[in-house]
Amino acid sequence: MTRSLSIVIPAYNEERRLPATLDRLLCYLSRGGWEFAEVLVVDDGSRDQTLRIAEDFAARAPSIRVLRNPGNRGKGYSVRHGILEAKGEWALFTDADLSSPIGELEKLWSAAQESGAQVAIGSRALDRSLIGVHQPLLRESAGKLFNLAVRVITGLPFHDTQCGFKLCETRVARDVFSRQHLERFGFDVEVLFIARRRGYHIIEVPVKWNDVAGTKVSTLGGLSAFLDPLRVRLNQFRGKYR
Repeated sequence: MTRSLSIVIPAYNEERRLPATLDRLLCYLSRGGWEFAEVLVVDDGSRDQTLRIAEDFAARAPSIRVLRNPGNRGKGYSVRHGILEAKGEWALFTDADLSSPIGELEKLWSAAQESGAQVAIGSRALDRSLIGVHQPLLRESAGKLFNLAVRVITGLPFHDTQCGFKLCETRVARDVFSRQHLERFGFDVEVLFIARRRGYHIIEVPVKWNDVAGTKVSTLGGLSAFLDPLRVRLNQFRGKYR
């Protein structure tokens, strides 16, 4: 199996966290092990210096490419933009804060190869001892409640759909994301729902994770996300995923 990788990073106002993240990614990739590797930073209409920082890195490192959204479209739109531009045979999308260390990619890769899965998703719920820094209690409890709602409403069997650390075959990802409708934080539920309906093999893998201050999810956005499983079901009934 070719070790060919694209890393997609959705970035909105990430001037403080992006430099350290790109340094870590470049260090990881410099160790070898991948026949081809690239990093795609997708700027989601940032109003700070995110775009300039990403372009400065790209000017020095050929493995970094910068994509620009037409304004602020949301995390789901950004990930889809990156996936559709990815050149690697496998694609990892990860948050700009690297709350799951990039070294955890090896767990997803190994699990996918051993099981024959086309999609491997990082999970905080399967082994909570791997969480180094927890979210505030209210936010963590809301996350558990959200994932319970996801399982009840959509039938998805996963215990953590929202961990922003997911690896998939790029050809599979293109097939799935081309059917995506949700463009903001609830997109994870939708793409996993689509992938399962399309018959792809998905596995959930426990990974290390640390809460990093500076979340872009507002209280209102978090509450709105609770409606996304219902939106997914509604889209299904309307035949939008055919």
